[in-house]
Amino acid sequence: MHIHILGIGGTFMAGVALLARAAGHRVTGSDAGLYPPMSTQLAKAGIDVLDGYEPAHLQPAPDQVVVGNAMSRGNACVEYVLDAGLAYVSGPQWLAENILPGRHVLAVAGTHGKTTTASMLAHILEHAGLAPGFLIGGIPTDFGCSAAPGAGRCFVVEADEYDTAFFDKRSKFVHYRPRTLVLNNLEYDHADIFPDLASIRRQFHHLVRTVPGTGRIVHNAADSDLGAVLNEECWTPTVPFHSEGGWQARPLVDDYSALAIRRDTQLIGELHWAQRGPHNQANALAALAAAEAVGVTPAQGVEALAEFGGVKRRLELRGRPAGIAVYDDFAHHPTAIEQTLAGLRSSSATGRLLAVFEARSNTMKAGVHGDRLAASFAAADRVFMLDSGLQWNVRDTLAPLGARLATAPHVAALVELVATQAVAGDTVVIMSNGGFGGFHDQLLATLAARA
Repeated sequence: MHIHILGIGGTFMAGVALLARAAGHRVTGSDAGLYPPMSTQLAKAGIDVLDGYEPAHLQPAPDQVVVGNAMSRGNACVEYVLDAGLAYVSGPQWLAENILPGRHVLAVAGTHGKTTTASMLAHILEHAGLAPGFLIGGIPTDFGCSAAPGAGRCFVVEADEYDTAFFDKRSKFVHYRPRTLVLNNLEYDHADIFPDLASIRRQFHHLVRTVPGTGRIVHNAADSDLGAVLNEECWTPTVPFHSEGGWQARPLVDDYSALAIRRDTQLIGELHWAQRGPHNQANALAALAAAEAVGVTPAQGVEALAEFGGVKRRLELRGRPAGIAVYDDFAHHPTAIEQTLAGLRSSSATGRLLAVFEARSNTMKAGVHGDRLAASFAAADRVFMLDSGLQWNVRDTLAPLGARLATAPHVAALVELVATQAVAGDTVVIMSNGGFGGFHDQLLATLAARA
């Protein structure tokens, strides 16, 4: 079967492409403005990606068109699909119908930490010999790809609350029918499709409704909004973390690179690993509890996490040109920004912490989190941002940062600004959920040239 994927460069859709290719289908796709790591992953897999959205990409007609949720009415390919009567389906529905039947689905949901927790969970299951399949919105370094069918019964999926497609406005995760569900946290996000937090809670409860009574829901007991979801009605046994009556961890060092793991009153063991920050402590507890649902012992889980290599674009060290550590991170919400910076601050003994942020998400562009944004940069010594393309004034919104804030009108100018101010011993973290106009590579090259 020939499958053509619209929006193939998205983190989810690129994974669908890999799974379809592994299932023996001929896979092609269309997208615009691809950037690593998904662009390189697709190229490595030998999947043809056509630039833009031309109806000619769909001639001759493929057997099925898989439509990404970035596609909307008015898109030339979408209109052609409808006018020509081509067979089409959303990415989540394709996954649910073609890959998930007969599998024990372990879904990881939450506003933050989905990609890292799902990667930890897949790594634990692989380490335990369960050969899981997975589809994750990032590339775990231990696997080198964002999706694989796996040879075992378990399948780990990152369960996103964003809507499914232009023709299906339910959250993606209602398609997955998990037997084991992880609920990491719940905050307001995606202001372009959700009017308020209550509407997001409603979608999370729809997800809870799909988990069987013989399944398991692992949840963050410290999150009151998740508590409200489960208190509304729940038919499945729950396992809490961040709770005295569940999974807990105590940091043994300030940067959380060593943790004492407990379940109830029992000490499981000490975890010494390469990850940092309190958010990764929470991710680890969630992954350990979920893995236990499919027979992995806590001790096995801790042993596996000690070898966990992390995820591309999640505090990924891109290089140290001129003695300046440059990290790439996906943070695009005030909570994630704060956690990322806190993790770096606790592990940086010397030098300044320079934060470079792209307000790229629809929620950020609209200024929804403007009242929290300045405070989220508290751990940074300097903050750099573009001051164009937004619906709010950067200088006014981030006025509490005072002289710590520096802005530029375009990427090239921002690269020059950061490169001029960074000195040996500094740490630069670039936070964006997109390609940032090639900022990462430009900064690395500029710093290297001046070394």
